[in-house]
Amino acid sequence: MTQAGPTLYLVATPIGNLEDITLRALRVLKEVDVIACEDTRQTQKLLNHYAIATRTTSYHEHNEMTRAAELVKQMQEGASVALVTDAGMPGISDPGYRLITLAIRHHVPVVPVPGASAFLAALVASGLPTDSFRFSGFLPPKRGERRAALEAIRNSPRTAVFYEAPHRIIETLTDVVEVLGIARHVVVAREVTKLHEEFLRGSASEVLTDLKSREAVKGEITLLIGKAEPQEAHGAADAPVRPSVCERVAQIMAEEKLDEKSALKKVAKERGVSKSEAYRELQRGK
Repeated sequence: MTQAGPTLYLVATPIGNLEDITLRALRVLKEVDVIACEDTRQTQKLLNHYAIATRTTSYHEHNEMTRAAELVKQMQEGASVALVTDAGMPGISDPGYRLITLAIRHHVPVVPVPGASAFLAALVASGLPTDSFRFSGFLPPKRGERRAALEAIRNSPRTAVFYEAPHRIIETLTDVVEVLGIARHVVVAREVTKLHEEFLRGSASEVLTDLKSREAVKGEITLLIGKAEPQEAHGAADAPVRPSVCERVAQIMAEEKLDEKSALKKVAKERGVSKSEAYRELQRGK
């Protein structure tokens, strides 16, 4: 039985295969007073499949400020609420944080009902080390910010896990090749648990070449990037470590007899980032 009185349940839902839901989750969804959904239409498919008639209400990024307060008020008056997203665990790259923190602030019990998670499923099947990893949600859509995020994991000792949109994955892998090197081990997990589930494993350049050969890349994607090897030991001759912005500016100034401003402009163009981003990198390197 669900616990008596007002409670916020965080219920994980399937990320593809409708069978990937726990018996506990189904019971909670049947017994609560209301289900708060990221998209009521999407959740209704799941509810119909399991003949669950519980009332639903929308809770998404565009209404969460007002809806969170409304839901907490309902719980203070005795209601139990299940929070779900379209797929996976609420609050992981999905709405939920505002409602959860507001419920905690008002002393409403918050109970997790664990289940499917796209990044965790992709990680354990990737073949990359799982003893130490970092999940960072979606990579920035803007190229300069994305490359800066990749620069930040250049020497990381752990597996890096990101979500990525299918229409950006080729651009992102191109950046991985240019920033982290052609030999960096990556895995692209596509449509995990769904009919066309696929894992592409190999060096960044191999996976990029594979995806470029396709007419289109579709589906939900998790991108996993292997940890840095010591100086990328075996591939150092093929993929030398790229100099920092500071080092590259100094190199151009010496070789081409340019002032710092002109050299920085060339480096920004080389790396596909804005002059302001290149300048910040330069200052950090000094």
